[in-house]
This record gives sequence, structure tokens and C-alpha cells, in this order.
Amino acid sequence: MTATSDSVPVANPHGISVYAHALAAACRTVVRPLGGLVPVNTRTIPVAATVINGLSKFRPQPRGVEREQVRLRDFRMEIVRPAGARSSLRDGAIMYMHGGGFFLCGLDTHRPVVAALARRTGLPVVSVEYRQLPDTDISGSVDDCLTAYRWLLSRGADASRIVFAGDSAGGYMTFATALRARDQGHPVPAGLVGLCPALDLDCTEKRAHPNMRRDPLIPLSALESVVRIGATVDGCLDPRLSPVNGVLAGMPPALLIVAEDEVLRRDSELMAQRLAAAGVPATLEVWRGQVHAFMAIFPGMPESRAALASVARFVRARLEAEQLMRTA
Repeated sequence: MTATSDSVPVANPHGISVYAHALAAACRTVVRPLGGLVPVNTRTIPVAATVINGLSKFRPQPRGVEREQVRLRDFRMEIVRPAGARSSLRDGAIMYMHGGGFFLCGLDTHRPVVAALARRTGLPVVSVEYRQLPDTDISGSVDDCLTAYRWLLSRGADASRIVFAGDSAGGYMTFATALRARDQGHPVPAGLVGLCPALDLDCTEKRAHPNMRRDPLIPLSALESVVRIGATVDGCLDPRLSPVNGVLAGMPPALLIVAEDEVLRRDSELMAQRLAAAGVPATLEVWRGQVHAFMAIFPGMPESRAALASVARFVRARLEAEQLMRTA
């Protein structure tokens, strides 16, 4: 489905769960107001990251999966497999890049959604804890994700059986890493999944969008501050840093899932349109009554389970399509 916002039907037209109502209310009345009180700058970023990442360690560990730690030179990864699974990376894998505004979160915060994808697809999921602000800029984070992809390829994984996925800032990494891999002569993966992805670092049009006021979670000023710290040079933003402005021809099919009222909705709509113009199949799902990155925040919520089931179907379809092409 690739169309304008007026012609994209919502993915959940039959009502919103009580859990989603509660999550949106909590975000609207507590999380966003508190977030708006704390400026995003080089002093507050490490403090916020320490608090959020520390609290995540108290989340119950997901069941039904096995974990393997991998340490690369500058960052770590975790391979999450369904318990008892015998499949190797050569059989297919998801490379998952977590969200967190380019400065928050990591393996611990996103283990529940990574585990959910591993259980639903039966595939190993390689979760990448790339370096973030202030340790590196946004481009440096992409470098780490490309290093993780190269590591996968070096372990015998076939690009045609790898799907990139990520939420929020990780959605940016998903598309930016695929573009950089292509530009450096590496094969592109079989598919791309953006879960409420940030795909346009230029916030000018988002500031004029009605969702700037509707979004129950993200203050646009915070995103603008992150971009200023992590992507601008002498106050200027290179438009080539935004995946929506990349040369998209030759990219693999993509699935974009976004909340109806979030400020990043425009990014997914614009990417879907530009992928279609480049001849790349793209599916856009818009979910009503949800907050930004709802499936990563609360993977057990009914809407999250349904959205992740959609991701699993997309992943299976991409791997099956690539297999058919190889055997035809």
C-alpha cells in the first residue's frame, strides 16, 4: 500500500484496546510533559541514557528464547533465538536495530520485542547495540550497523536471507544502513522493516504538520535538538543524511508501520511514496490510537502483537520469495 495519508486505511479499524488507551493516556499526561521539562543537550543525554537503560534491567526477561552475546570492537550485539531452535544464521536472520532517539536504549530495553520477533519468525534475531550520542554522531551509529551487517555476512549469512528491522531511530538505521551497504558495494538485504521510523532528519515540514500537536509522546523540539547535536555541521544539515532523500532504486521491498497521530507519520508516508516512485514495493500500515514505537514499548499489547505478526508475515514472504528466485 503506497499512497497519501488520506487514502491509507488504518490497520485496526475495529476499535482500540484498553491497554492502548492506557498507554496513550500515560504518555500524554505524564511522559511527554516530563520529557518537555528536560532539555536535550550534551549534559542531559548521558544522564537520561543511564536512567532509562538502568530501569530496563528490571523488566522481566522474555521467555521461550535463548541468548548469545557477541562483542565487536566498539559495541556489542546479542543473538536471540527461539528456545531449542537449531537454525543457524545461514538459514536466515533478522538484524534488529533498536530505537531510543539516537541516544537511549539498547539490548536490555528492546529484548522483549526482539524475542517476540524471534518466536514469531523462528529465526535468529541479531540485536545491535550501536554506539550513540554523545559517543558518536548519527553517521557513526550507521557505521556500527554496517559493521554488524558485514559481521553477519562474514559468518556465512546470505544477504538474500537477511531482513533489516528497527523502531524509531532504529528504523533510521535500517534504511540508512541498507543505503550505505549498497553504496559501498555490499549486497542489500532481502527486506526492510521500519517500525515508526525516523527517516527525515529535517523537521521543517513536521513542524507544520497537525501531528506535531497530536503526538502523545514525542515533543518535536527534542528531535530537533538531537539532530542539531548529532547531524549538523556548523548549523547545517546535509539532506543526504536523511534516508528519504537517498537513491532508492534497487532497495529491497519495505514494510512501514506507524501510529496515526505520531509526529513521525509523515516520514513513513514520504518514504512509501518515494519508494514507489523508485519502483520499490512498499507497504504502509497506519495504526489508530497508538503511540510512537508502541510495539517496542509494550510488545504484549493486542495491537503490538498484531503489528509484529504483520512483520513476521513480511519476513517469511521475503525469505520465501528470495528462495523461489534462487531455485527457479
